[in-house]
Amino acid sequence: MSEPASDATPDPAVPRPTQPGPSPAPVGNPASSLASNPVSSPVGNPVTEFRIGEEFGTAKRNLPPAGIVLICILAVAVVVGIFAFTERAKPQGAGSIDFVTAAEVPGQNMILAAITVTLRNTADKPLWIHTVKAQLTTGDGNNFEDEAASAVDLDRYYRAFPALKESSEPALSPETKLLPGAAQRGTIIVGFKVTKEAFDQRKSLTVAIQPYDQPLPVVLK
Repeated sequence: MSEPASDATPDPAVPRPTQPGPSPAPVGNPASSLASNPVSSPVGNPVTEFRIGEEFGTAKRNLPPAGIVLICILAVAVVVGIFAFTERAKPQGAGSIDFVTAAEVPGQNMILAAITVTLRNTADKPLWIHTVKAQLTTGDGNNFEDEAASAVDLDRYYRAFPALKESSEPALSPETKLLPGAAQRGTIIVGFKVTKEAFDQRKSLTVAIQPYDQPLPVVLK
């Protein structure tokens, strides 16, 4: 006689046996865990610790010593300084003030001065005069400047003030051309708002001749 089949549905009142399972991962700092327990490679060799700072390098590792860097900087500065000194702009000419005559303009607290100069072209190319100016510094330190009068007006000034014609030369005017090595002597007339006494007691008198295409004027004293 066969026994009746048992019910397949488990009885919830009967406790079920527990099955062994994986242990939970320990809670903690993964970095410290990895540092204390180096990972093994598939073939069983430990992995070398990787430091990103050493991989990319630092200034201390990559740069030469500070002393060598300073020496190189000083050497470059010396070379640049020598080049700047030798290649600096220089006046294209030279010369001198040869003679000065002044006449007071009545009732205007002003003088006219006829200044005779010699200009020499010391460059290896022609010198073209662009402007001619005179600068006066009086005994009390005041400065005055005036541009040379037009060459066509010189005869009129000579007639009005004959003293200005003394030791005069043909006018030295803009557009005058001097060939390399050549010299030119000429006279300019300028006016300053000072008395003749203050002009005679001047501290300095200069003539600045500015050539075309030149950064520096030729200053005559």
